[in-house]
Amino acid sequence: MKTRYSFGGDEHVFVECDEEMSLDAFFKGMSITTALKEAKIPGVTEICPANASFLVRFDPDVIAPDDMMRELKALEAAADVGSSVLDTRIIEVPVLYNDPWTHETLMRFRERHQDPGSTDIEYTARINDLDGVDGFVKAHSGAPWFVSMVGFVAGLPFLYQMVDRARQIQSPKYLRPRTDTPRLTVGHGGCFGCIYSVRGAGGYQMFGITPMPIFDPAQEVPYLRDFMCLFTPGDIVKFTPIDRAEYDHTLAEVEAGRWMPRIAPVTFSLADFKKDMDGTNAKVMEALNGR
Repeated sequence: MKTRYSFGGDEHVFVECDEEMSLDAFFKGMSITTALKEAKIPGVTEICPANASFLVRFDPDVIAPDDMMRELKALEAAADVGSSVLDTRIIEVPVLYNDPWTHETLMRFRERHQDPGSTDIEYTARINDLDGVDGFVKAHSGAPWFVSMVGFVAGLPFLYQMVDRARQIQSPKYLRPRTDTPRLTVGHGGCFGCIYSVRGAGGYQMFGITPMPIFDPAQEVPYLRDFMCLFTPGDIVKFTPIDRAEYDHTLAEVEAGRWMPRIAPVTFSLADFKKDMDGTNAKVMEALNGR
């Protein structure tokens, strides 16, 4: 798809890199928004990257809308997406799959689900031809996920599974949204995973819960004192299954202010990933072993 540019009122330009999410579309958006940030164009006030698009806010009294559009198109022409290399980090997220809190919630809203007779994991495992709950957990936690955007609510990451399209977990949202979702629920809708940063309404399938805070507006959690949101676009997430005992222990350590997540720096090459997805994923996840 040719990049689509459009104005959003007098102060925004919306740029759609593709009609569907892919790592190519994500890297194209990242390349342009990174170049835009480095260009320090007068009048640009906000840059908001998304899954396969981005939004730029500008002051029309400083830079005219048509001039802003021309600047963005020039940055796109200069971007070398094919050789994209990203210096980023991998973050391990422990998950208690089939936890009692999301289970209680999904049972309360079963009449809004496609399959009221199954849990969300059972349903998703079946429609993806996975071997039950165990097969689902293996597929969900076996490969890393890209943070393609952060938003919807503060601190919530949208996650794109780093496997070929045939192996990507797909699952529709609820037929009607829930009015309740536990905080730190690990969910999924369409091709995207997410972690609910706060308690609230939602429509994604619910698979488990993490004891690891990802959003703290008070900035009291030790690893969130520099910034209230943990994730940024380009981060890589590794889900790790834990049992109830480890969940309870981790939660106690979090509440005592002693727990820190495992985070490691990594360099990700889009070209290398396309050549050898599983090998690249293994190398990326291996970085956590040194942390």
